[in-house]
Amino acid sequence: MSRKEKQGRNYENVNKGCFLTAGEYNIPILAPVEYRQCEWVGFNYASSVKDRRGKGIHFFLEDYQFTRLWGNIDYYVPMLSSYDSIMTPDFSLYTDFPIALQIYNHYRKHWIGAYLQQMGCHVVPTICWSDRESFRWCFDGEPTQGVVAVSSVGTQNSKKRREMFLEGYIEMMDRLQPTHVIFYGTVPEECRGDIVRIKAFSERFHEAEISQW
Repeated sequence: MSRKEKQGRNYENVNKGCFLTAGEYNIPILAPVEYRQCEWVGFNYASSVKDRRGKGIHFFLEDYQFTRLWGNIDYYVPMLSSYDSIMTPDFSLYTDFPIALQIYNHYRKHWIGAYLQQMGCHVVPTICWSDRESFRWCFDGEPTQGVVAVSSVGTQNSKKRREMFLEGYIEMMDRLQPTHVIFYGTVPEECRGDIVRIKAFSERFHEAEISQW
């Protein structure tokens, strides 16, 4: 590999573009976008979809399915650009992750989102939080009064997780005042807003099993 090629792959993508930032951690700022009705497809199936009209890409998957975006974003831009909407990658913010890793994942999500917006993509911000302490930075760079996306998968199976999810959801609604909330997974009855629900893969798989009985 040449020195030039090495330079192109190093430096955590800061050599590819600089954006307006927010907060003490310089999180790239995303512009608000309007809601577009889409049929949402997981990134792991994105390359195999033939007709991409009226479809969007989500990243509510295990992180290993999409970390390659960070390492080689330009390779995926042509494919992602062929979809009507792209959600920002949902890099995990587990409560037992070191805070430095949580902030790094938030930064990567926003850098990829800002880069895709710069390339002309319709980018829907995926909002994620861990605990109350994360509220200091987890909304940095998020747009106000636009469409957002959230996932409740894995948050409704215990009282504590459910309470933490609802606390973050309420904080998101107060701070960002979204026009629509694209909701992946079960919607708790306490959640307010103009909610557009999309079923999680586990639900669709279960329904498909039942239909075959």
